Amino acid sequence: MIIAIDGTTASGKGTLARKVAERYGLKRLDTGAIYRGVALALLDAGVDPADAALAARAAARLDLESIDEERIRSGPVGTAASIVSAIPAVRAALLESQRRFAAHPQGAVLDGRDIGTVVCPHADVKLFVTADLAVRAERRWKELSGRGESVNLAQVEAEIAARDKRDTERPIAPLRPALDAHLLDTTSLSIEAAAAAACRIIDAVIDP
Repeated sequence: MIIAIDGTTASGKGTLARKVAERYGLKRLDTGAIYRGVALALLDAGVDPADAALAARAAARLDLESIDEERIRSGPVGTAASIVSAIPAVRAALLESQRRFAAHPQGAVLDGRDIGTVVCPHADVKLFVTADLAVRAERRWKELSGRGESVNLAQVEAEIAARDKRDTERPIAPLRPALDAHLLDTTSLSIEAAAAAACRIIDAVIDP
């Protein structure tokens, strides 16, 4: 069984994917972490994330096992990842590794922005997770503040809005719900409530 979970920044899709994977005993791949890994490699090398040739080279060399989960969660890396993810050559370099992960015999949960539309268009269950911009901005602000980053809530909201625009308007694999995706708005939901709602949707699909 393949479960595709797509959604906007700070909508809660990553947490949902983790809980869904635990609930159904499946492996999980945070595809956003892959793009963040590429972005971090470029920033560490002092390279402009918009440099398509160098970004594609970094993507081809990326070792999924060596991604620093702590460092990739910073605000600057997130912004750079949004730029990197719009580069066609980067997406092409990372597509096959994502599909190989999804091909695991027992199935998998993948979360990102183009799982249900591009990476796994034939996924058994597709979820598209979103929430109001102001709520997403507050969630991300609390996350970054908790990491010790000095950030302004208004700035975080502006950056998320800009990322939404880049993600939805990029010509390659834009962020959008698959036609057969189940929409889940987490604006007013706790993590537990959102996870329960996601599992109800999945159960209804796999055992109607």
